[in-house]
Amino acid sequence: MSGMKLVIAIVQDEDVDDLLNGLRARHFGATKIGSSGGFLRSGNSTVLIGVVAAQVDAVLTVIRETCHRRTQLALPYSPALEPGLLYVPDRFEVEVGGAIVFVQSVDRFERL
Repeated sequence: MSGMKLVIAIVQDEDVDDLLNGLRARHFGATKIGSSGGFLRSGNSTVLIGVVAAQVDAVLTVIRETCHRRTQLALPYSPALEPGLLYVPDRFEVEVGGAIVFVQSVDRFERL
């Protein structure tokens, strides 16, 4: 089947339920895979959405509507710092959330 796309969205766990509900409401199927990583080593989910090419923009709209950027306080991670060598604040504010999205062409799709 030609014209298929795989949308891969990496989102914060905080946003994944809203994303899945938004996709379901618009009749898009999705698979959620737990993942982690990034600067804060926080919980993320990778959401896989297979659609025909003409539906990619609608999927991206749902992602934009449900995955929001926000700020949060973070604690520094520096296990090897020696006192006095480098100033590291007790806490600092970072921007998190939103989504990282990849859209890939699908060479073959089969529902078995």
